[in-house]
Amino acid sequence: MYYASSDDLRLYARHYPAPDESYRSVICLAGLTRNSRDFHALATYLSTHPETPRNVYCLDYRGRGQSEFDPNWRNYMPNVELDDVLDFLTIQGLHQVGIVGTSRGGIVTMLMAAARPTVMGPVVLNDIGPVIETRGLARIMNYVRRMPTPKTWADAMQIMRDINERGFPGNTDAQWDQMARSVFEERKGRLVLSYDRKLAKAMSTTDLSRPFPPLWPEFIALSKMPTFVIRGEYSDILSADTLNEMVERHPNLRSMTIPEQGHAPTLAERDQIEAIASFFAVND
Repeated sequence: MYYASSDDLRLYARHYPAPDESYRSVICLAGLTRNSRDFHALATYLSTHPETPRNVYCLDYRGRGQSEFDPNWRNYMPNVELDDVLDFLTIQGLHQVGIVGTSRGGIVTMLMAAARPTVMGPVVLNDIGPVIETRGLARIMNYVRRMPTPKTWADAMQIMRDINERGFPGNTDAQWDQMARSVFEERKGRLVLSYDRKLAKAMSTTDLSRPFPPLWPEFIALSKMPTFVIRGEYSDILSADTLNEMVERHPNLRSMTIPEQGHAPTLAERDQIEAIASFFAVND
């Protein structure tokens, strides 16, 4: 489905319809360069659950996936992406939605808690918190700037392996292929990135010589919402110390660490999917 942003960009969302409206809808917000395809397994499971099926909407930010690229790269910022998400919720008439936010999506979610908490219900933060580790941020900025263009899907798989193998040492070829097909797509017989390369310009405004400003006030704004934090064991974005402090500061927070995965857990494995489904079910 498509909708218009407040500045008239054509933005895309995937809708996974449930049989009825009995249970809370969920929106899924992807990482910086990723898109709605990342959530296909999770969204399919949530929308067809035998006991608590729910509508799921997976959004492509501007400049990602099937959404229109922004002619002004300076708009590739979380506050603008938040406005786009809020526009979508208004257009669809969605209230108190559950949210799954991976990485950048979790930042948008925390900003939403501070700006418009009444639209939100239970929240899943996937490998993101109020303190973002500089080492991981530098790694992400580096690959956004230098991502090569593959000639074949085998090349695309190898690129994903080269970038992510340290964080996902146990990945199979099938998993690398799935990751590649979220980052790249085929257009007119050629493989291209599924995001605007000008994202690198937006990222270049981040000063890595000093820590990224912590988002503790925004995280504390989540304290009224049940929150489930998922962390990859090898994450270089969300540290174990930050997660422990999040648990101490939030009165209704549960957490789960995914072994042998880094930033960010795929949310495609059965244990992760079932844990998220159970979290939403008990908080409907």
